[in-house]
Amino acid sequence: MTGYTMLRNGGVGNGGQTCMLRWSNRIRLTWLSFTLFIILVFFPLIAHYYLTTLDEADEAGKRIFGPRAGNELCEVKHVLDLCRIRESVSEELLQLEAKRQELNSEIAKLNLKIEACKKSIENAKQDLLQLKNVISQTEHSYKELMAQNQPKLSLPIRLLPEKDDAGLPPPKVLRGCRLHNCFDYSRCPLTSGFPVYVYDSDQFAFGSYLDPLVKQAFQATARANVYVTENADIACLYVILVGEMQEPVVLRPAELEKQLYSLPYWRTDGHNHVIINLSRKSDTQNLLYNVSTGRAMVAQSTFYAAQYRPGFDLGEKIESLRSSLQEARSFEEEMEGDPPADYDDRIIATLKAVQDSKLDQVLVEFTCKNQPKPSLPTEWALCGEREDRLELLKLSTFALIITPGDPHLVISSGCATRLFEALEVGAVPVVLGEQVQLPYQDMLQWNEAALVVPKPRVTEVHFLLRSLSDSDLLAMRRQGRFLWETYFSTADSIFNTVLAMIRTRIQIPAAPIREEAAAEIPHRSGKAAGTDPNMADNGDLDLGPVETEPPYASPKYLRNFTLTVTDFYRSWNSAPGPFHLFPHTPFDPVLPSEAKFLGSGTGFRPIGGGAGGSGKEFQAALGGNVPREQFTVVMLTYEREEVLMNSLERLNGLPYLNKVVVVWNSPKLPSEDLLWPDIGVPIMVVRTEKNSLNNRFLPWNEIETEAILSIDDDAHLRHDEIMFGFRVWREARDRIVGFPGRYHAWDIPHQSWLYNSNYSCELSMVLTGAAFFHKYYAYLYSYVMPQAIRDMVDEYINCEDIAMNFLVSHITRKPPIKVTSRWTFRCPGCPQALSHDDSHFHERHKCINFFVKVYGYMPLLYTQFRVDSVLFKTRLPHDKTKCFKFI
Repeated sequence: MTGYTMLRNGGVGNGGQTCMLRWSNRIRLTWLSFTLFIILVFFPLIAHYYLTTLDEADEAGKRIFGPRAGNELCEVKHVLDLCRIRESVSEELLQLEAKRQELNSEIAKLNLKIEACKKSIENAKQDLLQLKNVISQTEHSYKELMAQNQPKLSLPIRLLPEKDDAGLPPPKVLRGCRLHNCFDYSRCPLTSGFPVYVYDSDQFAFGSYLDPLVKQAFQATARANVYVTENADIACLYVILVGEMQEPVVLRPAELEKQLYSLPYWRTDGHNHVIINLSRKSDTQNLLYNVSTGRAMVAQSTFYAAQYRPGFDLGEKIESLRSSLQEARSFEEEMEGDPPADYDDRIIATLKAVQDSKLDQVLVEFTCKNQPKPSLPTEWALCGEREDRLELLKLSTFALIITPGDPHLVISSGCATRLFEALEVGAVPVVLGEQVQLPYQDMLQWNEAALVVPKPRVTEVHFLLRSLSDSDLLAMRRQGRFLWETYFSTADSIFNTVLAMIRTRIQIPAAPIREEAAAEIPHRSGKAAGTDPNMADNGDLDLGPVETEPPYASPKYLRNFTLTVTDFYRSWNSAPGPFHLFPHTPFDPVLPSEAKFLGSGTGFRPIGGGAGGSGKEFQAALGGNVPREQFTVVMLTYEREEVLMNSLERLNGLPYLNKVVVVWNSPKLPSEDLLWPDIGVPIMVVRTEKNSLNNRFLPWNEIETEAILSIDDDAHLRHDEIMFGFRVWREARDRIVGFPGRYHAWDIPHQSWLYNSNYSCELSMVLTGAAFFHKYYAYLYSYVMPQAIRDMVDEYINCEDIAMNFLVSHITRKPPIKVTSRWTFRCPGCPQALSHDDSHFHERHKCINFFVKVYGYMPLLYTQFRVDSVLFKTRLPHDKTKCFKFI
């Protein structure tokens, strides 16, 4: 209470003072507010008025705060820079805006094009689907037509032999055996591959009596033969070797016959068996005389007329026969009819008269200086040793062979020996006596290698021989040497000939020759190959198609089962040689399965565009007798990657190119980071076993075309030149067609052949550094040509092109063909090749002379022939295209 009162009292006592303080505070706040109002409102108005008044003064120097012109405002340096930046940015903004509008316009147009393309793609898809349907319907219709017009064929059912099956019924007379009544065809279907089972002679009693050398050679030959099988159950033919026997072993006929009939697959009569009696000496015995061989074929040295079964037995390399008086008497007892007329006296008198006339160099010897070889009655005996006779025959053009006076002798020992010795050294056999049965007479054309003259014409022999021209003599000597080397020279050739003879008689095609398996080197591709304008520029000679085709392989060789062909190409092979494979010797065992020698040889003209005529049609397609064909480039290289890549790029866009096979001849693999060009066709990089120039001509299995363009990695050819060469080769498929020409010449002072590369009006070789040839020659070069030639190529690392020219000229008897008239085909700036070495030409001289010794003569032929366009240097309208012909 007290406190409260004091408060109240205090408050009452000071009331006037408190009110005065409140009033004073209010006045100060009001004055402060008024002052602020005056400052914030009136002062800016007064300042604005004052400044305005100063701007209106006439004196320009008094204008301090008034607005000024733009140029005057930017007089300050940094302000001027800012103004420039503003102007530049403004201009860029205007340009960007213009570009934006332009891009928007282009985007709109592209969107319209995209929509149109989408519609086109949809339409193309619809068209493609319709085309696929049409193609499918067409293929279905084609199959229906083929089914209606062709019988349904299937492979023959394979009939495997049964061990106890007697087979065919026995013929009335075993000596009347022929294929139709003594051979079981059911075991040898056309598609069987001709399997042959060879007995091991050591497993039988007579095997221990065989001559070790003969047995060893025969076993080695059998092991290497492509037809021999170890499965006797599937065999078409069974072969047993029974001779030659060692001396003085004499196996009785009854004992040998018993052992033959005990063979595990003899089946009572020996059908589909071949009994071979080889000989390596001139006085071998007639082992199978008086031996019943049943239905088995006999291939041996000598046959009597009563023993030989024509068309069934085989007479291989016939040697001398060591006969006994007992054999001679047995043979004479089997003869029927009167003895033949004896012409021996007349023959001796005539030959002596020719020798005495001195008209020609004639050597006639009727007496032996040494002991003559044993011979049959009426047979002319052999004189001297074999080496002496061969030396004399080497100096002879002809070798007179007089058949025995007994006409029942098919062929005698002395007659056969003289025949093969003459063929071996290249002398032309002149057989006096038409009754002679020459080896494989039903298959071989002996009239191309020998003269067979009846004995009554002995007085006209000299005139007949003189009428033969040098070209005929050369052809006969070459053919005779070919027959010797191919069919009679070694145990291997004899065995192959026996099998080929039987295989041909029963019409089974030969096994295809092997190809060289290509070991591919992995490589990266994808580098876009540019187009060299110098390569693609064809000038006024456009030889390529309108559009390039995808890779197209040549058709396979499909005539293996056809024996009655119309296009036999005989004119192509009219001059055969030692290494030649003849169509007219159809049992040749090494005919390649893919080699169609002259696909255009039938002479018909296909219907359709591009078959010749004016330039436009000529340009659009190949035409000719094979309107669709391509070629393979084979390029040999050795550690020149940059040069190789440039050469591959130059092939980009080349028409009719199937693929490129790069033969990598270096043991060092290509660089891992090497990027190979994409030229539109496959590039196959093949690794070789060794560095050899012979690898250029290996028949690689990757080569699927008949035409091969062999080209160096530094060759520099234009597309029109390559295309022109390809078209020329298609008209001369049996020859080498290329660009750089060379020739051979005879060096009179040194009496030897020379290789010449000077410019000349003649040539006899075309270098394979840029040349077309048939794949057939790759087989011959690698597998048939003498190994000595390939060895010399490896020794000198040179001359492989000369060897190929020798081979082709030897086979065809034609020179190569040169195309174009360019002076060089080497690329400028490329590293120097082996041909720039000083010893290059000396080695090539040696090669030519060595090859001549191997062949036995000079096969190269000269030519003044070159190929140019049919309208060469002819002015034509721009819409016409030139074509070509031979001139």
